Amino acid sequence: MIDLYLKALHVIAVISWMAGLLYLPRLFVYHAVEPVGSEPSERFKVMERRLFRFIMRPAMIVSWVAGLWLAWSSFGFKGGWLHAKLLLVVLMTVHHELQGRWLREFADDKRVHAQKFFRIQNEIPTLLMIAIVIFVIVKPF
Repeated sequence: MIDLYLKALHVIAVISWMAGLLYLPRLFVYHAVEPVGSEPSERFKVMERRLFRFIMRPAMIVSWVAGLWLAWSSFGFKGGWLHAKLLLVVLMTVHHELQGRWLREFADDKRVHAQKFFRIQNEIPTLLMIAIVIFVIVKPF
């Protein structure tokens, strides 16, 4: 019975994490065109920081903890599909940390990347999520 609650918790955390992974780059798209020090730029800094610290990071941690527990309790960490899924989740985590770096750059008023860069970055979590869901549902190997 506990595994069912952990699955529910895992799905809720993943949905929350994905929402942040998709929304933060969108905020960066709009932030990138605002002048440094402007009121909108400062507002974006607050929104980005709160999203990352209070939604994305906790959701990522809960996703990992619940997911690893389920991988162990349900599958004994066995299955090619599971290993492939875990690799993709590692890549998702790397992308999460890159978003954290970009957030710090904006917080320091560094404009390293243009708006188009963030539009492209917005697609990466979507592609990873599609592949992860296919591995979890279809279990192709």
